[in-house]
Amino acid sequence: MPSLSIFFSRWRILTLLLLAGCAGYGGHGLQPGVATVEEVVDVMGEPALHWQDADGSRQLAYPRGPSGPHTYMAWLGPDGRLIRIENVLQMRYFARITPGQDDQQAILRLLGPPNPAWTMYFAARDELAWEWRFCDDWSRLARFDVLFDATSGRVRSTMQRPEPSGGRGGPPWCGR
Repeated sequence: MPSLSIFFSRWRILTLLLLAGCAGYGGHGLQPGVATVEEVVDVMGEPALHWQDADGSRQLAYPRGPSGPHTYMAWLGPDGRLIRIENVLQMRYFARITPGQDDQQAILRLLGPPNPAWTMYFAARDELAWEWRFCDDWSRLARFDVLFDATSGRVRSTMQRPEPSGGRGGPPWCGR
């Protein structure tokens, strides 16, 4: 029978591996002003999308899914150092969307890529719908949709709704 010390050694190793895996999910452990773009990519992986501004600053998108409730954006200054990392699938980011003004590129830069399986085109309205899953203010899974005029690519409207419950009496709980 294995000794108790072997059991606890294996348990500690497993715990450390799990914590290390979680650290990269949202960039925990990366310090603003210290971490470089290379360190961000080492910890969080290759971004799904990235942008570089004229001043050399960068923005990296990390959707955690394909249908996860988090998309992290990492903003880096012109010096290549991390400014901040935030989960952008939140009401305060959704509130920034301006129908009639914002286009698909602006929405990608604000929220990151939508879930491709939930992207739909409605021919009768000539409308394209993008959808994200997010964790609402009550820690329940919800969906956020941006509806575009398919011809112009401009935002027509947005909407939010609870995650379908599947008959379990309400949307599932989620972690922030």
